[in-house]
Amino acid sequence: MNPTLLILAAGMGRRYGGPKQIDRFGPSGETIMDYALYDALAAGFAKVVFVIRHDFESDFRAVVGGKYENRVSVDYVFQELDDLPPGFTVPSGRTKPWGTAHAIWCARRCVQEPFVSINADDYYGKSAFGAVAQHLMRPAVENPERLPEYCMVGYPVLQTLSEHGAVARAICEVDEEGFLKVLVERTHVERSGDTGRYVAEAGKVCVLQGDEVVSMNMWGFSPAVFDQLERHLTRFLEVQTRTRDNSECVIPVALNEILEEKAARVRVLPTSDAWFGVTHAKDRLGAIESIREMVKRGEYPSPIWSCG
Repeated sequence: MNPTLLILAAGMGRRYGGPKQIDRFGPSGETIMDYALYDALAAGFAKVVFVIRHDFESDFRAVVGGKYENRVSVDYVFQELDDLPPGFTVPSGRTKPWGTAHAIWCARRCVQEPFVSINADDYYGKSAFGAVAQHLMRPAVENPERLPEYCMVGYPVLQTLSEHGAVARAICEVDEEGFLKVLVERTHVERSGDTGRYVAEAGKVCVLQGDEVVSMNMWGFSPAVFDQLERHLTRFLEVQTRTRDNSECVIPVALNEILEEKAARVRVLPTSDAWFGVTHAKDRLGAIESIREMVKRGEYPSPIWSCG
């Protein structure tokens, strides 16, 4: 079964200063998503589902969605604050989206096949899409525990850091068989000379060597993940209801809980592909230059959808 590509495009872009999902980076006005879709179609994906917000649906369809509808099956999911498990309502004053785990869970009604979730504002690379598609389309592999087997594309941390400020990264520990053991979301990761560092608990500064594996939210799942995410989201909301904080339910924390429960296995797929994304407004010029160089080398046509 050909997998589906689930693109998380409902973010607010606060640090970037606007809706970076529909910003134009390519030489012919392409979004970063254009390159993700190009690579995904080449790898065998047959459907794309965009997770967006109602408030910029018309702009999104005009800039992004319409160009794909004659090339691949296209669907839309809306990440709304009131789309919650039974028994929960939106707390008074809450306007911030619930996070990436909630965004994926919102697609539960329209995705019944293996799928890959990615961020709309990240470039992942051709071989990354090829590896995750191959993993999802392979024959089912039995494991002694009969657990769902998911996958994650892992990148060396140093090639994922911004030159313009701190970022959040999920730092991973991988076992000798290539499965994810644990991942910890670090919210203040930055370059430090030729390496990196992050601020841990109690303000402790920890140095990174640079080759540590991180998740950039390129995950391969089966539909079994939706029930698991709902259980995690329910626990998250129970705590949030008591504390009334403004936190988000993010996929690295959810996956770490699933691993702790031994409810799934996650194969880590290493890649040497370049990754880049746009967290801060100053990241924009670097992304534009990276795309320009790839087009110049002939890796992508310009305009990207002029072929095929």
